[in-house]
Amino acid sequence: MSKAPNIEPLVKGKQPAETRVVVAMSGGVDSSTTAALLHELGYQVIGITLQLYDFGAAVQKKGACCAGQDIYDAKKVSSKLDIPHYVLNYENRFRDEVMEDFADSYIRGETPIPCVKCNQTVKFRDLVKAAKDLGADCLATGHYIRRVEGEAGVELHSAVDTNRDQSYFLFATTDEQLEYLRFPLGNMPKTEVRALARRYGLIVADKPDSQDICFVPEGNYASVIERLRPGAAEPGEIIHIDGRVLGTHKGIIHYTIGQRRGIGVGGTVEPLYVIKLRPAERQVIVGPREALLTAALEVAELNWLGAGIPEGGLAIQVKIRSTQPPVGAMIYKGQGSAARIIFDAPEPGVSPGQAAVCYDGTKMLGGGWIRGTVPADVRLVESAAE
Repeated sequence: MSKAPNIEPLVKGKQPAETRVVVAMSGGVDSSTTAALLHELGYQVIGITLQLYDFGAAVQKKGACCAGQDIYDAKKVSSKLDIPHYVLNYENRFRDEVMEDFADSYIRGETPIPCVKCNQTVKFRDLVKAAKDLGADCLATGHYIRRVEGEAGVELHSAVDTNRDQSYFLFATTDEQLEYLRFPLGNMPKTEVRALARRYGLIVADKPDSQDICFVPEGNYASVIERLRPGAAEPGEIIHIDGRVLGTHKGIIHYTIGQRRGIGVGGTVEPLYVIKLRPAERQVIVGPREALLTAALEVAELNWLGAGIPEGGLAIQVKIRSTQPPVGAMIYKGQGSAARIIFDAPEPGVSPGQAAVCYDGTKMLGGGWIRGTVPADVRLVESAAE
């Protein structure tokens, strides 16, 4: 058996044998390999798995995380490693702070990211507290992101494996949490992690990665919203930005900003996109692609790591979707936790409810929730303005 990868000591000045670390074990290959790696390196490893939603339904849900099978897999891995393992039932917290927020956001016509809320609340806030209650020196996860000791303090950087980087989903991590969190896989490619899992003989070595939102079966968001908010799918009008009524819809929860397919209108010469959602009027506004172009956006609940934003603004790179590369922009601090981001060049399909995450190269500076947008050409959307 080859030697374990060399990683930075989890706690400076402490030997592995003297360091107690809780590993958040979701039942997937990444967190399981994290636990196995730290155990091999001699750390006092304790595994914790969260049960986040109905256990009976979870057993049937494939391609998710924290489901029934995942809890079973985490137990099996912990047993193989001979480490303590606890399952914490956070179902009520998860429903109140993640699922309910998800439903409310969709009803407001937004496009939420529940994985960020999950990290922000039950995973990092509540799980950090649980780890400290167990006397752990730190909490380690299988996220692909790098924790770097910078000159001015601890920094977060995107992962070496850019195809697996999860920094976008961790923008809400606070300075205080960052002092306690560790991410041992941040410098490894996914291929190496799977190879390690096979070397350790873990049953999850070839387990597929999580794909969908854990509580959304088959990616059917509307069915979840209708279950959480009965009556939310009220019909309304589909209106072109020039004012023409083109048809009717079965509920705005079936639409997202930038949507091209399945809008429900036909017979038009030009391709149509969802430009705006008006929940109060139950209206879906559609128009040409150029009407999607956004010059600036308003951000709320800004979480900023390290030094603050200068008075005259700061040049950044910003991601407005997890799957796209960062683009150039300026960020200006607003009142309280608000900020405005102005793109160097207009961006299409910016949706309220998504996150705007800011970078300086690989360094993740922070981010916030998109609450409003400024169209690149106001004239194109004058009739759609509220």
